[in-house]
Amino acid sequence: MGLIFDQNTLGFYDTWRQSHQSRTIDRSIEPLVVSLLDPRPGDRVLDIGCGTGNHLIMFSKMGLDVSGVDASPQMLEKARARLGHKSNFKIGMAEDLPFDDNEFDLAVLINTLEFMDNPLSALREAGRVARKKIFIGVLNSFSWNGFLKTIQGYFGDPLFGQAKLYNLWQLKSLLQLAYGPVPISWQCIRVFPTCFEDFLSLDGDTIGSKSPFGFFLGLSATLVYHYKTDNLPLKVRLKTARQSLMGIKTLEKTDPQEFKRE
Repeated sequence: MGLIFDQNTLGFYDTWRQSHQSRTIDRSIEPLVVSLLDPRPGDRVLDIGCGTGNHLIMFSKMGLDVSGVDASPQMLEKARARLGHKSNFKIGMAEDLPFDDNEFDLAVLINTLEFMDNPLSALREAGRVARKKIFIGVLNSFSWNGFLKTIQGYFGDPLFGQAKLYNLWQLKSLLQLAYGPVPISWQCIRVFPTCFEDFLSLDGDTIGSKSPFGFFLGLSATLVYHYKTDNLPLKVRLKTARQSLMGIKTLEKTDPQEFKRE
């Protein structure tokens, strides 16, 4: 369990969501998700750490069957107000999801791992409830903006002071620990510091798949099943054996005449 947003931290979260960098990520994340997840209409997707529902709205517009889980009742209250019956919501921890095995096709964790104490447990739980792919979206510790956010955290920023940022290689290691040697794809969203944007032309695509230094990292892991089982309910009760096999005496062949062919 990591940071659970309450009424106080929710205000700082809303401020961050209104920032230029966050809005740039939101504009670019849909093509990033489509490229890495390849969702199909009707796919069941679980947003782990869904917050106030921004990404659930995006997935719903794609024609997906959406569900969200979050540990913060305040967050879920806002998400329900925005989506209503369009999404199924449950309160719960990412490390112990209140869902059945393989209940979803896809699971996503967007700006969730940064605020968790045990990200590996959360990834394993995501792999338990999803059967196709897992998507992770995080702020990149190797980017200029990520460095600034880390510095802000050191100086007492109430939001990023409790966040742990990751780089590409750390996330790949976590995915391999969680799922083994599965196929992994990744891309980056480039977001420049606000002070530089007046001097740069930013009309081009903000997604740079070959640069591991973009502000926002997106990774997808394709789940590979080495053994696939069907869980069948046992409908017949086993009866207690009447006699132990250890109690059966072995018949010794002492006289050939005792053994007659029928």
